[in-house]
Amino acid sequence: MDLAKLKKINLKEFWKDEAREFTPWLAQEESLELLGNALGLEIELKDTEVQVGKFYADLLAIDINSDRNIIVENQLGKTNHDHLGKIITYASGLDASIIVWICGKVSEEHRNAIDWLNEITDEKIAFFALEIELWKIGNSPLAPKFNVVCSPNEWAKMLKGTSKSLSETKVLQLEFWQTLKEYMEENKTFLRLRTPRAQHWYSIAIGRSYFNLSLTVNTRDKRLGCEIYMRGESAKTAFKKLEKKKKVIETELSEELNWQELPEGQDSRIILYTEGDIKNKERWEEYFSWCKNYAEKFHRVFSKRIKNLKL
Repeated sequence: MDLAKLKKINLKEFWKDEAREFTPWLAQEESLELLGNALGLEIELKDTEVQVGKFYADLLAIDINSDRNIIVENQLGKTNHDHLGKIITYASGLDASIIVWICGKVSEEHRNAIDWLNEITDEKIAFFALEIELWKIGNSPLAPKFNVVCSPNEWAKMLKGTSKSLSETKVLQLEFWQTLKEYMEENKTFLRLRTPRAQHWYSIAIGRSYFNLSLTVNTRDKRLGCEIYMRGESAKTAFKKLEKKKKVIETELSEELNWQELPEGQDSRIILYTEGDIKNKERWEEYFSWCKNYAEKFHRVFSKRIKNLKL
């Protein structure tokens, strides 16, 4: 058998301009998913080229699991002091608590600087430095790869977790979502699926920040859910606008939904429940079929409506 050679490509052979070529590529959903997988975050774009004084941050995004702002600064070459100063300026100006610096090469002095910033800040602030590489095999298309060079202390251990550090329920939830993802991919879902985590929900992007299509499991009440979850200061407004279309939406779904404004909090949800005990693994394929069916239905019914909401 002949084996092809793995070849590393110079970044600037493909992305000749950071602002006009690399930033638009990174802003794409699939690119942010790749970056999120490297960092252990679920990233949704808010905007690009965001003004901070006389400067412009390359990307402003949000971690949908924590609602924390993320700023991303790109530098296809070797790190320098100018960009180090910019990431601190952007973080303060945009109230970002996750700061990501993507480079062609992280120098030793800047690696030390990012490590020091992580040491002197609390757990609410996270600095990352990553190197991006481009690879090809023979005549294959180019493949990007992110390498995390700097991250907060214990970040990698926290993300990986182990069955010893996770509760029995968390281990079961992670296994359920991982197997569901495999099932949906094997059955040709059109949904873009993220890396599962050990939690009671699994989020799927629906095309707008602060909105998520989520699948949920409740081991205590033995039920599954498929929902639209709305977060942030515009959640109540969005909920009321969608609620005005309640009859049309429920007709399109052929289901009666549970409309939860959640008046005591900022968020709101629209959810469909069904019985389901994920401890009963013999019924998992039945549960997977339900999850795939309704996740796809919810996406078709809600996605355009959510994108077109004027808030």
